[in-house]
Amino acid sequence: MRLARWSFLIAALLVFSLTIMVVAQGQAGQGAPAGAGPGAAAPAQDGAAPAAGGAGGRGGQGRGGGGGGGRGGNAAPPQPAPRWPEGRPRLGTEPGQKGLWHGAFTITGTNIPYQDWARGVAEVRQREKLEPHARCKPSGAVRQFQTPYGTDFIELAEQKLVYIIDVGGPHTFRVIYTDGREHPKDLSPSYYGHSTGKWEGDTFVVDTVGYNEKFWLDRGDSANTGFVHTNQLRTIERFTRTSLTQMRYDLTIEDPGAYTATWTANPYNLTLQTAEELFEYICQDNNLGSELMVGGAEFVDRSSRIVP
Repeated sequence: MRLARWSFLIAALLVFSLTIMVVAQGQAGQGAPAGAGPGAAAPAQDGAAPAAGGAGGRGGQGRGGGGGGGRGGNAAPPQPAPRWPEGRPRLGTEPGQKGLWHGAFTITGTNIPYQDWARGVAEVRQREKLEPHARCKPSGAVRQFQTPYGTDFIELAEQKLVYIIDVGGPHTFRVIYTDGREHPKDLSPSYYGHSTGKWEGDTFVVDTVGYNEKFWLDRGDSANTGFVHTNQLRTIERFTRTSLTQMRYDLTIEDPGAYTATWTANPYNLTLQTAEELFEYICQDNNLGSELMVGGAEFVDRSSRIVP
């Protein structure tokens, strides 16, 4: 009697298991795409890549399928440069928006036509890096943009002035006159010189003379840098804003006291960091690198006066 009962239970379990297997196979056959066999890729989700070895999801017609036609296939185009009502590009930010311009730490030249003495000075600068900016001195031309703190452009159309404001270093500013004036005949040499600006299409062209010899034009931190100059220096700077966050900067140097010919530095770019804004930074109060001021006596003696 007991044996018969166990035989009945075993038979019932076998029938139940076979029924489940048959139902599962039938459902799998109905859900498979036509022509799909073992090893075929599962259909891709929206925007997802198909499994390795399979065909493109949805026959290449979906948003992420086929020859790269999905929404993530191409980067969004850069936003255009903002413009004034008369059509020319803005050098600074629009009202109510933040942003500071940053340049790369290094600008280089190719086949720089140094005079012999100037080449020697450039080599010393590249080796010892005793630049005046590290001692809170203002720095003209491109060195103004080679700081980690950024710069700001302020355009005063009615006054016909453009200011370039430094955040780091000595917290100084540079004045560019846009009223068509000429350079004065007798200038007192200064760190930023005397600058006049004009627009040539979408490019702001700045002509500067009257520099002193107390600063470096660049950081002098690698080969093909350490641009030397004398008080005969004249620079032509071209600012071309190509998008919301990018501005091309071209620097041409004319200095018969240091070079055998006029030359132009390699292409350089400024980038707008849109989350930043001006803040107080007084170099003399906040200089945390005292070894740059008086020397750490480890590998470079920084206690002597700087000879540009």
